[in-house]
Amino acid sequence: MATVVPLRGLRYDEKKAGSIKELVTPPYDVIDAAAQEKYYQLNPYNIIRLEYGKRSPSDNDTDNRYTRAAEFFSRWQSEGILKQEDAPAVYFYQQQFNIDKQTLVRTGIICGVKLEPYENGVILPHEETMPKHKADRLALMQACGANFSPIFGLYSDPQRSIDQLLLDAVQDSPAAVSFTDEFGHGHRLWVITGDQLVRQVQQLMRQQRIFIADGHHRYETALNYARQNPGNPSAGYVMMTLVNLYDPGLVILPTHRLVVQSKVDKQKLLAALQEDFIIEKITATDVDKVTELMADLAGLQEKGDTAHRQVFGLYWGENVYYAITLKDDSIIARKMPAERSTAWRRLDVSVLQKLILESRLGIDDEALAGGEAVKYTRDAREAVQAVDEGRCRMAFLMNPTLIGEVTEIAANGEKMPQKSTFFFPKLITGLVVNKF
Repeated sequence: MATVVPLRGLRYDEKKAGSIKELVTPPYDVIDAAAQEKYYQLNPYNIIRLEYGKRSPSDNDTDNRYTRAAEFFSRWQSEGILKQEDAPAVYFYQQQFNIDKQTLVRTGIICGVKLEPYENGVILPHEETMPKHKADRLALMQACGANFSPIFGLYSDPQRSIDQLLLDAVQDSPAAVSFTDEFGHGHRLWVITGDQLVRQVQQLMRQQRIFIADGHHRYETALNYARQNPGNPSAGYVMMTLVNLYDPGLVILPTHRLVVQSKVDKQKLLAALQEDFIIEKITATDVDKVTELMADLAGLQEKGDTAHRQVFGLYWGENVYYAITLKDDSIIARKMPAERSTAWRRLDVSVLQKLILESRLGIDDEALAGGEAVKYTRDAREAVQAVDEGRCRMAFLMNPTLIGEVTEIAANGEKMPQKSTFFFPKLITGLVVNKF
């Protein structure tokens, strides 16, 4: 099963580099051009220069975002901006955040995890990947020989024995790193180097499989890099943050779908959908009330229980919402792809994709993969605003994918449609760097 190892990670020396809150960023895949520029201006040693450097019109084979990242990485090590741990360590990491008027803490372990092909059944994906994103990450890895951001992995420990073991170890120790980021999320990191404790963690993790929550492109890139570099044993491991599926701070938020263009008439669409769905006009005009109603209609259960009805919200402008609820399970059996598992066919994102986007709006898998027909947002208010401002034709509001659904799909060896999950909050980039 899973093999984890301590890392001699590199961390910022704040005395030389500045405050850690000026040095870290969210994951590269949620950073747009404006945010990229903001992080460039925030601090000359911000991790953005390594993880997601700017492109230039004059880029060529010898001077580009990857070669510049390698130059910064090398120089920052020689100048002591980044310092390597004196001894191999695992890192105990907590993120504190507010959601739905609750304050939650999510706990993780940053460590090295042995790369395993998916077919070995030890590391399990749940989402599809895109070649161009992997090519970008591979070029960076080839230039720098490092992981600048951890992959987000999940494991199943109902007794929370690993969490408790590490919590006991750090409870009387101050965190090595502690700060609040630009989003108001608290971060605390402890460095654990005790051989006996690390061996206990390794022993407990050997019973585990790892489900990739976020970072599929980086994981597959690391696998590819390891195959290209068989003479480098360190390249056989990738940096991950491992979070227990039973952690009380583990949260998945929905990702809403924005249909950019469609010539389909609204009334004709609603009439056609009645073949498979119950359509209800919603009187509420506050999108938060709409999403609350959707959750109630779906009958979302406690964490781990995947039984619920497939419910979507449709917004087409003018403050009018519709709740779209699948009539019954027989429709799934008759109309969803027979080659897929029952778990996959029951996913909200699968039902929306097959029975509405593809069947009624003509947006098939190829069109989705193209990235232009449907856009995505995590913010329901943004989805509504995009329709009202004419940036898209209609918005489908989603309930969140459940954690039990993620693990069930991964355990089946299947992958969900893209943008099925949004684990909140994102892991931060720049706390620990893994050089190999």
